[in-house]
Amino acid sequence: MTVETPEGVSPAPASITPSQTKGDHPSPISAPDVAAYWAERRRYLERIRKVPELRQRYWRAVVIYLVRRILWSFGFFPVFLAFWIPLVLASFNPVVMVGDLLPLMHHFVDSNPEVQANTLSTLIIAWLSVGFFFLVFDFVLTPFKSPYQYEADVYMRAWEQLNHDRLPDKV
Repeated sequence: MTVETPEGVSPAPASITPSQTKGDHPSPISAPDVAAYWAERRRYLERIRKVPELRQRYWRAVVIYLVRRILWSFGFFPVFLAFWIPLVLASFNPVVMVGDLLPLMHHFVDSNPEVQANTLSTLIIAWLSVGFFFLVFDFVLTPFKSPYQYEADVYMRAWEQLNHDRLPDKV
């Protein structure tokens, strides 16, 4: 059960045995098989990076990903919190919420321009703080999925099917 390794890849003689892994793998996976898989994947990724359609799809996916993350982080979450927190503090009674916020709004309108500017800058800073907080966690929790990696995954599944008789069994 050996797979031909591409040029420039030296197969390591060691293999992973079931006693060395945490999973229950009935047969060892030899290092040349793993090296051949990753070498083929690297070679395929180098080939498809030159395809203009995939490059265009990649940049479109990057822009859509960034716009979606920014809209969620700066559009939805601050607006949601701006309405949810006062509603919770008003015991989910919108009449009480409006009754509490109305004097604050009258005070804001009646105040001088310096106080109004200070209040607006505080609200903008709070908005940006909440937005950046959620943006960082949004980037961590939903990483970017490259179209190149998707294409490589599809190709490698087909490659595994073609080389199934030469690769060790998986469980």
